[in-house]
Amino acid sequence: MNENAQNTVSPLPGRAISVDFFRGLTMLLLVGESARLYSLLVSPEISNGFLHFIGTQFHHHEWHGLNFWDLIQPFFMFIVGVAIPFSVANRLKRGDSQKSILIHAVKRSLLLLFFGWALGCIGSGKIVFHFQNVLAQLSVTYLVAFLIMRKSVPFQVIFTLAVLLIIDIAYRIFPVEGFNQPFVPDLNLGAWVDMKISGDLSSGHWVSLNAIPTIAHTVWGVLCGRLLLSEETAAKKIRILLIAGVIALIAGFSLDYVTPIIKRIATSSFVLASGGWAILVLCFSYWIIDVKKITTGIKIFTIVGMNSLFIYLFANVGGGGLVSRVFIPFSKGLFSWGGNLTVGIVNGLVTWAALWYICYWLYKNKVFIRI
Repeated sequence: MNENAQNTVSPLPGRAISVDFFRGLTMLLLVGESARLYSLLVSPEISNGFLHFIGTQFHHHEWHGLNFWDLIQPFFMFIVGVAIPFSVANRLKRGDSQKSILIHAVKRSLLLLFFGWALGCIGSGKIVFHFQNVLAQLSVTYLVAFLIMRKSVPFQVIFTLAVLLIIDIAYRIFPVEGFNQPFVPDLNLGAWVDMKISGDLSSGHWVSLNAIPTIAHTVWGVLCGRLLLSEETAAKKIRILLIAGVIALIAGFSLDYVTPIIKRIATSSFVLASGGWAILVLCFSYWIIDVKKITTGIKIFTIVGMNSLFIYLFANVGGGGLVSRVFIPFSKGLFSWGGNLTVGIVNGLVTWAALWYICYWLYKNKVFIRI
C-alpha cells in the first residue's frame, strides 16, 4: 500500500536514526548486486590482487568460510528484528489494539512468504516452495520473533541458543540414508529436507532448513531494538551491544573448530559469527549517528531504507537488468575506448545510481510502499 509520511528522513517518534541507516545501507548493497557490479570485480581482466580480493568479498563463500557478502542476509533479517519494537510502540501510540497488531504481523508474515515464493518461482521457472529466499526465510523468523518479543531477555536468548543447538545436533545424528554427512554439500539434513519438500536440490547448496537457525538473527534484532527503545543511558546501551556482539563473534569463530562456519546451511557457528557482526555494526552506527550526531551523508542510505521492500522486489524481478539495458548503449558509446571492463563498471555504477534515484523519487513524492 502507499502511505504518506512527512517529507523528512527523520525516524518515527522514539526511533533511532541508526536503525534506518543500517537498513538503508543493507538494501543499497543488495541493490548493487542487481546492478551486476560485483561480478565485474572478479573478472579475469582485473590483474590487481587487492581489487580481486575485494571482489571475492562481494560473493558468497563457496562453502566453509565467511566473506563479507555472507553477512548481508543476516544483516537484513537482524535489522527487521530491530525495527519490530519501534513499529509496535508506534502502533500502540496510535491506539491500535494488541489483537490488531498481531493480525497485522500474521498478514505481513504471509505476504513475505508469498513474495519469497513468487521470487523463487520466477528464478526457477516452475512452482517451488523453498525457503532459501531471504523473504521466505524472513516470513518465519519475523513471526517467531514477534510472537516471543514480550518474553524476558533470558528466555529469548536461551530460546535462540536452544534452536541452534537442536539444529546442530539434528544435522549430526538425524538418521537419513544417503544424507548423513552433516557438513558436506548436498549430503546433509538440509538437502534431505529439500528433497522431501520438492524432490530436488537448489543450485548453490542452499537449504530451506536455514529458516530455522536464522530465527536467532531476527530475535537478537528484537532484543537490540528493545534496548535502543529503553530508558537506559546511551553509554549503557553501547556497552551492552558491544559486549553482546563480541561474545557472539568469539563464540561463532571458536565453534568453527567443532561446527564449521557455513552460510549455505546456516550452521550454528555461522549464525553466531554473523549475528555478532550485525550487533557490532548496529552498535557502531548507534554510537556515530545517534550519540555523536554525525549524520552527514546518511540521507543517501535512509532514503533507500524507506522503500526497502519495493527496491528489493524491483531489483529481483529484473528491474536491475532492465535499467542496465537502458544505459548500456550510452556507456558503450562514451567509454568503449576503455574496453569491455570499463564499460561494464561504468554501466554498473550508473545502474546502481538509477536504482537509488527511483527510491529518491518515491521519497520526494511521499510514496512509501510497505506491507
